[in-house]
Order: sequence, then C-alpha cells, then structure tokens
Amino acid sequence: MIINVKNLSKVFRTQVKENSVKGSFKAIFKREYREVVAVDNISFSIKKGESVAFIGPNGAGKSTTIKMLTGILYPSSGDIMVAGFNPQEDRIKLAFKLGSIFGQKTQLWYHLPARDSFNLFRSIFEIDKKVFDKRLKELIDIFEIHEYVDVPVRRLSLGQRMKCELVGSLLHNPDILLLDEPTIGLDIIAKRQLRETIKRLNKDKGKTIILTSHDLEDIENVCDRVIIINHGRILFDDSIDKLKSEHVTKKRIKIVTENKPKIIKGKGVEVLKVNDFSITYEIDLGVIDAKSFINKAIASQKDIVDISIMDMKIEEIIEQLYVVPKDE
Repeated sequence: MIINVKNLSKVFRTQVKENSVKGSFKAIFKREYREVVAVDNISFSIKKGESVAFIGPNGAGKSTTIKMLTGILYPSSGDIMVAGFNPQEDRIKLAFKLGSIFGQKTQLWYHLPARDSFNLFRSIFEIDKKVFDKRLKELIDIFEIHEYVDVPVRRLSLGQRMKCELVGSLLHNPDILLLDEPTIGLDIIAKRQLRETIKRLNKDKGKTIILTSHDLEDIENVCDRVIIINHGRILFDDSIDKLKSEHVTKKRIKIVTENKPKIIKGKGVEVLKVNDFSITYEIDLGVIDAKSFINKAIASQKDIVDISIMDMKIEEIIEQLYVVPKDE
C-alpha cells in the first residue's frame, strides 16, 4: 500500500466567548473552549497506481485529511504512512514523493515564463541537469505545451496554465499526485483534455492519483474508486460501479409511442415529462422494479416504438449519502 491510514482523528480546540464586553472581560481570566471533531476515526488504504476520488461537501473533513497526509497538520490520534514515510516526521522526504495541483492556486511565477519556474523546481528538488532536461522535454511533448512554455504565465489561458502546473508537479517524478479541483474554471474542451491527460498518467505512468473535486464528471472520467466523507466519517469506500449498483434507488424510463402516450399511475411511479409521442417516468425501486413497470407499460400501451432506461446520475447518488445524519 502506498498510503495507509488507521484510526485517524483530528480535533480542533476553539475558544468560546460571549458576544459582549462582559464576555470579553471574562475571557481574559477564564477561557472556555469547545472541541470540533473534523476527522472522526477513519481508516483506509490506497494501492500504488490507484486513481481515487476523495470527496465530500464543504466542511466534511476532506481538506483536513489531505493536510494530515501531506504533513501540514498533525493528527490528534491515529497512524499515517504515505510512500513509506510518516508525514509528520518526514515531511521533507515525503515532499519528493508528492506532486500537487490546486485549481485555485498557482505554483508558477505569474510574470515569468513557465520554463523559468521549472528551472527553479529543478534546484528545489535537486534534480540532475541531464535528467531534468530529458524529463522536461518528455513532459512538454506529452502535454503539448511547446508553443507557450516560454510565454509569461500571465498571458496564458487557464487551460494552458493548468497544463504547465501539471508539468511542474511531475518534474521530480513523484509517485503520488494530489489534485484539488484541477478543472475548476476550465471550458469543456480544456476539461476533457486535462482529464484525459491525468488518466494517461495513471494508466501509462503508474501514478497514484488522489482527486478532490465537486465536478462529478472529473470523478467518473478519471477515477476507478471513490471515498466519500461527511461529518468527518467515511460513508462509502469502493468502486464507482459499486456505488451505482448499491445506492441507485430510482430509475428513469422513457417510452416512445406512435400516438399520444397513456399515463401509467401507481405507487412509486412519478411522471417527469410528457409530450405528443413520448413520456418519461421516474420509478422508486423500493416500491416497484423496472421489469414489472415495463411489463405494465407494454400491456397498457400497444403502440410502443422504443423504451430506454436511465440510472440516477452519480451526483444524485452521492447527494443521498451526503445527507446522512451525523449520529447515524
């Protein structure tokens, strides 16, 4: 396992003060504190070469967990091993094994060409000049940044900058890539290109990918596994296919007819859309299964041209898990 987390917890201690002059004066002599549990006894492992989405709503505990994995924060309890190192004890050594991308922050010098920043990274990570030159040439070819690697970063589009950010993160040949909202703000074409590149790095180069994103298309296109965290606890940890198979509670069924469709009513059946030659239903699988509903539709509507069945979107499935009560 390249990452192993066991019984990890993080508790923040914050001062509580009355919102008044009296409260401020009282706090000078007698301070009161409350504890906020950000991460609550979680355990998980990630194999070398896996591509894992680590997601949850704001305040779920994912950023705190990532910061503990990188050594920025110390855990209140539990054990962490990343690439053979304890992040808190060997943070500098671990930095040579990690590459990171933050969609809203840059590691490149804004007024200088990306190549100048790359040369700075060579010095920081103590990369041999010959190794660096060969690796940079290879990465420039992979990411197709020949035309703008020597253009000041301020003049690049967001998509071009993100490609340069990825190159900068890979120069020291890290084993693990931490990607925080890497496609945020990108247009559709740039998103697709970046996703394809990240997937190639995982499949062809064997890089371990940890992705945090609110864009569910990032997750479906890049990752094979998803860890969902909320209220500091892991709610789900398995493949995306298993997430869909275990937590799909509804299906949408569209029926196309030669004439005006007849509306089927019943428990667990909701009509979403009707027009002259089609009707779309949403059925609750806890009440009626898809096969029974389709048989009922065929029996009542003799002029059916086509039937299509659609699963819930992944964001709808994940949203159901997000709302699990904290004490459940």
